[in-house]
Amino acid sequence: MGGNVVTNHKLNTGRRRFLKTGAATAMALSAPAILRAEGTGAIRVGMPTILSGVVSILGESSVAGAKLVFDEFNASGGLDGRKIELITRDSRAKPEEAAKAVRDLVNGDGCNIILDAEASSGSFAVQEVIKSIGALCLHTVSEATPLSADPALHAPTAFRSARQGIHDAIGGGAYAAAVAKEKGLKRWATCSPDYAYGRTTTAEFMEYAKYFNSDIEVIGQAWPKLFQPDYTEVITRILQWRPDALYSALWGGDLVSFIDQANLYALFDQTETFSVNLGDYPVLTAVEQLPNGMRSGSRYNKVVPNTPENNAFYDAYVAKFGTLPTNWSWENATAATFVIEALKDVGTDDPVKLAEAIRGRTIASPFGVDGTLTMRAEDHTLTGYAVGYGVTTAEEPFMKDFHTSSWEQILELEADWKKRQGFA
Repeated sequence: MGGNVVTNHKLNTGRRRFLKTGAATAMALSAPAILRAEGTGAIRVGMPTILSGVVSILGESSVAGAKLVFDEFNASGGLDGRKIELITRDSRAKPEEAAKAVRDLVNGDGCNIILDAEASSGSFAVQEVIKSIGALCLHTVSEATPLSADPALHAPTAFRSARQGIHDAIGGGAYAAAVAKEKGLKRWATCSPDYAYGRTTTAEFMEYAKYFNSDIEVIGQAWPKLFQPDYTEVITRILQWRPDALYSALWGGDLVSFIDQANLYALFDQTETFSVNLGDYPVLTAVEQLPNGMRSGSRYNKVVPNTPENNAFYDAYVAKFGTLPTNWSWENATAATFVIEALKDVGTDDPVKLAEAIRGRTIASPFGVDGTLTMRAEDHTLTGYAVGYGVTTAEEPFMKDFHTSSWEQILELEADWKKRQGFA
């Protein structure tokens, strides 16, 4: 996140605000080592994440997603009476702080399990630590494809429970290509944040948009800095290019700022827009005037998938925290579920045994398109979650005409992509 939006706001406030947790929850999220389960012999799970600054909602909703699942497990008796104790550390969005936090959590707090709720830059730093110390780690936020796709980065006890960029790129590229053919959208521009996630995700999306529609041409690319407050120059440049369509991997407050400022120039009236990260409630509700008809990628929405299980997750989350779930919420809830199911199998928090139990495992999940999610054995990557695009509307649930991408197609093209990258 960035720009003029900094944290989550009250559920019942206007659309200009993010969601705000109650005082007790806010206190719990802001300090380390205070989410401890009562009793002795607790199973300690460490979470380095971002709990301060302009992207604090990332950490707050990550903690909430994991806590919802862990609290239910603890209330049911835990693992033969052993409760899960969640210990958080604020990395302040600094990779070096994230790496230090992991070492402290493992060596100082006795955490054999790490939920790495860091943005991509921090997760690569965490991965290097995990390779050296061997704790169980689930990366719950980073979507940068190489983190789990590149064999050179592989760690036998590290997994990704977050969505992966290449999956969204293939599904989104196929969707964009179909819309482009229907509407004659040949000239494309991009506007994405200038760091690893923004550049790799944009390149992957445009690669597959052109794969499915060879008429597509990229005529210009803008790379605003992360957390850039003023997008006037960027918007002016895009308008000068006169593109038929625009793709953006901006996210959080940066995306809110960009949309609010671009509305002043009627950019979205002139250009068909595909925004992979728009479909998160805090973004959708924070934009001053959400344009109808923008194309939004799947993040988290109570109707995607539209099942009783997903609706129940949404209701439980809102009831417990007084906030709306985010994409980070479901990714961390998923990680917590994998941990619990593995604990039940092996009866211990031994990292190697837990990794063996998670590798290749399929779990029941409200976030799977068929009601399940699988942790793929060969590269420790999550598959089966909702991938696709919908069209924005100003009213809840803020998305309509959602098109769910085919996982058969995603997996086939991903396998080919990995061979071309030398990852297979």
